[in-house]
Amino acid sequence: MHSTSVRHQAGAPDTGRRHTLHRIAAGAATLAAPVLAHAQARSTSAQGDILVGRSSALSGPMAPFLAPIHAGQDAAIADFNAGGGVAGRKVRLVTLDDGFTPQRALENAHKLVEDEGVVALFGQAGTSQVLALLPYLPQAKTPLIAVYTGSPALRAARSPWLFTTNASYADELAKVVRNLVSIQSTRIGIAYENNDFGKLALPLAEQAIAAEGATLVGAHAIDSSGKDAGEAAKAMATLQPHAMLMVAAGPSVVAYVRAHSAHLGVPLYTLSLGAGTQVLKALGSDARGLAVARTTPSPLRATMQVTRDFQASMKQHGLEVNYDHFIGYLDARVLLEGLRAAGPGVTGPGLVQAMEGLNRLDLGGHTYRFSAQNHNGSSYVDIAVIGPGGTYMR
Repeated sequence: MHSTSVRHQAGAPDTGRRHTLHRIAAGAATLAAPVLAHAQARSTSAQGDILVGRSSALSGPMAPFLAPIHAGQDAAIADFNAGGGVAGRKVRLVTLDDGFTPQRALENAHKLVEDEGVVALFGQAGTSQVLALLPYLPQAKTPLIAVYTGSPALRAARSPWLFTTNASYADELAKVVRNLVSIQSTRIGIAYENNDFGKLALPLAEQAIAAEGATLVGAHAIDSSGKDAGEAAKAMATLQPHAMLMVAAGPSVVAYVRAHSAHLGVPLYTLSLGAGTQVLKALGSDARGLAVARTTPSPLRATMQVTRDFQASMKQHGLEVNYDHFIGYLDARVLLEGLRAAGPGVTGPGLVQAMEGLNRLDLGGHTYRFSAQNHNGSSYVDIAVIGPGGTYMR
């Protein structure tokens, strides 16, 4: 596969707290104003590649989990460029490593807009990272398209510069609980990761359980490393739930799934974030029976044109057909349709107008809806189950 991205390494991680980020965002945006004007002018007049910025974790614990999503994005962009790009202009990703830290994500956004002259930011992962960027986007007059977090806080912010492409955590949780209630599994327990993500999703899960008339038997935190997963599973077993909902991502998922199998043995459901390619590879056959809320149709079924296009792309680029590649591929396809609609003279504000003007976007069976009043393109959720060998059942 021929990559369309250019990668630069950012500096060392900075673990400053969120109030520091907001202070940095406000001050730096003011100082950057003349540079932003220059960057916008450069991107408009350029006759070469259309540059899009991608800040993501290329290092650190989350890097292996995001790498397949990046590969799917790259494949879609390579296919688009091979087809002529935007009136002959190719789209090129400029990628910086943020190590999955908000401070570096914000620093990277400044570099990408002010130094590289990108017309959009794309594919930012992490709730805290996206929240750190939101105050900067209007100053930069640069949209952020597709993020890897389902936090309702982002949607509540209603930023005119942010476009999401996948269902929220609330959408996923509502689907999971509705599914459980439909099969009479009404006593539900929750194992949640003891970090910002888990603490954010816990009340959403509690609300979903109450809304569907089910009973929350209890909730137990698990460390992000998974070191206390066994204790959590044993504690939840004493409450005799009909089913468990796991709200976690990364290493803690692997540890808890195994502990759950050893101590509970009731159905286990998780969100899309919790069952990526790397997690399933680590679990192997231990993942069998895990039910996952997925925010895209199955990439394994060639029943839609978009899945047939995706499967052909994966074959061409030597990549596996899986959900992580598919979500990256679909998100890049949405970005590219926005760029196509904006035309070869695309600017940040022009891309916002083009995205809003997409209205009903059909990629070949999977649809999105955007408008000036709606920047959240999809609320699609389905339940997929892991079968033998740690792979999704068709």
